[in-house]
Amino acid sequence: MTLSEFLRIQLFEVSGTQITVSSLVTFTVIVLLSLVVSSLVRRVARRALGRMGWMEAGTISTILRLLHYGVVIVGLAVAAQTIGISLASLFAAGAVVAVAVGFALQNVLQNFVSGVILLAERSITESDVLEVDGEQVVVERLGARATVARTRDDDQIIIPNSVLVQSSVTNLTLADSLHRIRARVGVSYGSDMARVEEVLLRAAGDLKNAMAAKEPVALLLEFADSSVVWELSVWIDDPWAARVTRSDLNKAIWAHFQRAGIVIAFPQLDVHLTSAEKTTPPDSSSTTTGA
Repeated sequence: MTLSEFLRIQLFEVSGTQITVSSLVTFTVIVLLSLVVSSLVRRVARRALGRMGWMEAGTISTILRLLHYGVVIVGLAVAAQTIGISLASLFAAGAVVAVAVGFALQNVLQNFVSGVILLAERSITESDVLEVDGEQVVVERLGARATVARTRDDDQIIIPNSVLVQSSVTNLTLADSLHRIRARVGVSYGSDMARVEEVLLRAAGDLKNAMAAKEPVALLLEFADSSVVWELSVWIDDPWAARVTRSDLNKAIWAHFQRAGIVIAFPQLDVHLTSAEKTTPPDSSSTTTGA
């Protein structure tokens, strides 16, 4: 068998078009070329966007990923047209199969579409700090189906893109990285409240990570059963460091209260004991004598 005869061997038929070894090789070569072109386009775009200086790394990554998807889709369409497959007829012939596959892969397609929405809207990008289901995570990579994030315990979790699109997700770094932390403390009722507020603000001023542009706020929240509850809040520019900064704030409050002689209240319970008089019940027995 000669090479030309081998290339003319018919393998299968797609939408009325006979697929031979030659057409299959052509299709594969065009797809591989599209991947090469995608790599070159992304490399040039990365250099051009990097020279601008004002574009964030997450934005550049999003643009490069969209370019990759676009070039690959165009390459697949060109490859199909080159070997004689009409895309219109192919879509019409595979409509029923596409519906069946769509139902079977509903979650996968939903996550893929959600990933495209995230990449296009850029409401969530890499290095963003999110709050998902009550847990703070930092985004490491946005994928076509799922997003990889890292927790505070240094564990990697995989979040389906549909969860990020359809659920309420708090992005702590969407517009800016400003974040407010709060520390509550209860003092005894015999404390000088003006002095307490002064010491709290002084403790906030000693916090290294606090933003000088945002003034700390000390609020008297409530009169509880065993204490007067105060809340001290400060602003920081790194939400991922909120837990450590809150610990430093609590330590500062404790140290300043110790030096100022302010007592941090703790739950107390007063028990009053009363003594009851002991009474002797009357003698109900009687003796009757008869003549």
